[in-house]
Amino acid sequence: MTPGDENGAGSSAGTGSLAGTSLAGTGVSPGAGYGPAHVLAGEIPEPDKEARHDGDAAAERARAERAVEEVAADLEARGARAGGEAQEVLGAQALMARDPSLAAEVGELIERGVAAPRAVFDAFGKYRDLLAAAGGYLAERVTDLDDIRDRVIAVLTGLPMPGVPARADEPFVLVAKDLAPADTALLSKDVVAAFVTEQGGPTSHTAILARSMGVPAVVGCAGATAIAPGTSVLVDGASGQVLLAPDPARVAAARAAEEARRAVLSAATGPGATADGHPVPLLANIGGPRDLDSALANGAEGVGLYRTEFLFLDRETAPSASEQEEAYRAVFEAFPQGRVVVRTLDSGADKPLAFLPPPEEEPNPALGERGLRMFRRYPEIMTAQLGALARAAAGVSAEVQVMAPMVATVEEAEWFADACRTAGLDGAGVMIEVPSAALRAADLIRVAGFFSIGTNDLTQYALAADRQVSAVAGLQDPWHPAVLDLIATAASAASAAGKGCGVCGEAAADPVLACVLVGMGITSLSMGAPALPWVRAALSRHTLAQCRDAAAAARSVTSARAAKAAAYAELPGLEALAL
Repeated sequence: MTPGDENGAGSSAGTGSLAGTSLAGTGVSPGAGYGPAHVLAGEIPEPDKEARHDGDAAAERARAERAVEEVAADLEARGARAGGEAQEVLGAQALMARDPSLAAEVGELIERGVAAPRAVFDAFGKYRDLLAAAGGYLAERVTDLDDIRDRVIAVLTGLPMPGVPARADEPFVLVAKDLAPADTALLSKDVVAAFVTEQGGPTSHTAILARSMGVPAVVGCAGATAIAPGTSVLVDGASGQVLLAPDPARVAAARAAEEARRAVLSAATGPGATADGHPVPLLANIGGPRDLDSALANGAEGVGLYRTEFLFLDRETAPSASEQEEAYRAVFEAFPQGRVVVRTLDSGADKPLAFLPPPEEEPNPALGERGLRMFRRYPEIMTAQLGALARAAAGVSAEVQVMAPMVATVEEAEWFADACRTAGLDGAGVMIEVPSAALRAADLIRVAGFFSIGTNDLTQYALAADRQVSAVAGLQDPWHPAVLDLIATAASAASAAGKGCGVCGEAAADPVLACVLVGMGITSLSMGAPALPWVRAALSRHTLAQCRDAAAAARSVTSARAAKAAAYAELPGLEALAL
């Protein structure tokens, strides 16, 4: 399907005949999904402005505190069960719920006689206004705060908790303005056929979670929440088309195409390689041992991004050296013949650590103390982690590599390499996530053992588009030729030095872009496990020369949309994948 190929494209679904009406958004997770629309309202009625408690302020305050803790604990539990990206995001929400300043504000209102539900609403509203006024990254946290507020009020009033049905008679298409991680963390492909949201971009929480689940998804779809609940919806997660009340023949054709596509995916097996045998190791992004089953089931040849911060988040004390060592070794032993690339602690910004003092007020945390900068600030945390990694790597046959996040200068790379050598870890690599690192890659590679490109952050910094702000989601696109140029610069520098340059950002999970990346000299690709079969199949249907032609074509134009179209024209094997 291609966006807008039906009459009435982009019209409201809430009026007139729905048959054949289509909406267009951004496809962020490939595949076709069909089912009845479940439109998520996600709103709890505003409590009565005049509501007062019975006079026992201490009891009312305790009731509010219990409700907040119940919500925070539930968010943590959902995250623990879901794992991966969801655990990180839900843990951050739990910390927000337990904010002492919010608790104090709620308590003060209750002392004045305000009933707990209204006190929660007003206190959260005050902080909501502060975040919204701050703009940028902080403004994007308003949605998270609203979700916590509504959940606490639901507990206090006995209303149903906002969210998504965990079970259904048939898989449904989940439609929403945006989706809170708590809504989607525990869903499965057996329950949800596809996601459609009005907001969000390729690196939004919805997009990342959809790809991790292997569920088709379309974001940035204007008018989606006007779809009447129960309307049958056919979603194309590659093209971004959302077709309402489709003709049965259209559904049958989409399902047949999906079956054919799955057959192509199943036929591509073994190590990643182009059609003419150029090897491209396909690795998995994981958050810990809990993600290993999916990685192995999807044929990962190793791990290209081990996000070790999941060991540190949502806890009052740092994990012990033995706890870290056990978690690291479990992953190393799962790939006895493969490579495991470990990213050292990446905290700060949207990943605060409760056991460390909060940083000074940062108007834009994405540009503040995070990644390697935080690592240097707390050398005891660094020493413990590097030591645990060295001990875990001793005696295992996996090729263990360690890399630092958010490296901006040669001096930082040298400092990290020295710290790793001191701990007994050789060949330390660095992540290319900021333009300065890409532009001076030839200098960095002299001290780094390898590069791994984090395309999510590289894109946001190159295009000055905060990845958490939906208003600039259109700019958060790794297909932009400026981003491709930065990637090519880093890859070229690594190649000239005889060293590897992988990609571990979300761009690697795009089967079309994966071919382009290989054509630019990227030597390995790491992604969420469900994307591995798609990328393996796309590479297996094209020669290295075709990938290089696609890369040259993509870099010859001036927009992200034109780059993708130019690359697609050079990759004929994609037709079988309906990409």
